[in-house]
Amino acid sequence: MRRIALIIEYDGTNYVGWQIQPNGVSVQESIAEAYRKLVGERPVLHASGRTDSGVHARAQVAHFDTESRIPADKICYALNTRLPGDIRVKASFEVPCDWHARFEVKEKHYVYTIDNSPHACAFTRNTALHVHERLDTERLGEAAEFFLGEHDFNAFRSTGSKASTTVRTIFASYWEKDGEFLRYHVAGSGFLYNMVRIMVGTMIRIGKGFEEPETVKEALLRAERSFAGDTAPAHGLMLWRVKYDLFDTDEILSGLI
Repeated sequence: MRRIALIIEYDGTNYVGWQIQPNGVSVQESIAEAYRKLVGERPVLHASGRTDSGVHARAQVAHFDTESRIPADKICYALNTRLPGDIRVKASFEVPCDWHARFEVKEKHYVYTIDNSPHACAFTRNTALHVHERLDTERLGEAAEFFLGEHDFNAFRSTGSKASTTVRTIFASYWEKDGEFLRYHVAGSGFLYNMVRIMVGTMIRIGKGFEEPETVKEALLRAERSFAGDTAPAHGLMLWRVKYDLFDTDEILSGLI
């Protein structure tokens, strides 16, 4: 038995999320079915974490166990011939049999993209949230800095979260501007259900001038959902990078170029 790790890129528009669901097609199901057609066995895929319906990934990580003797680095090529075009396995490699894609995560990095132009871009309609009101980037930057460090993020989680603790550590939190696009980068030890989307929704109100940047600090201290803003739509969010002691997805992806 071998344990294989995958680095997966996907456009989540047409999927109910990563995890298999009864109400539609998931990314997990699509990959498992493709592998079943390839070798005749259906793998149990364990990911670094779930992504919701409409959320995208540049570097989702998953692992599975297999009896197949296909060379590990060739599995990605074989899978991609059987997967739809909006799911690509960018790399495949063998890992120790006691390694786990979820439990050994050291840092996850998400990016949320906003199209801040007067008229939405036709080409990014599924990957960027269009906000036509001009957002104040200085206010966004001030608000983002309050998230840095260890905090109780209870105000920034949806009611469906079943986490045993709401304390998380944020290593990076900043906005960057690229023409009409604004991108929020956030990296941390882990994230609660809808946490990044609520963080972004809160900052959008601040960027519009409805709230002050200190609203973030107040919400963290109060630890009550009512002190944070709306949940930003899913389609602007992308899982960008996952870091482990064993490897960093950015390092592997950069080596593919």
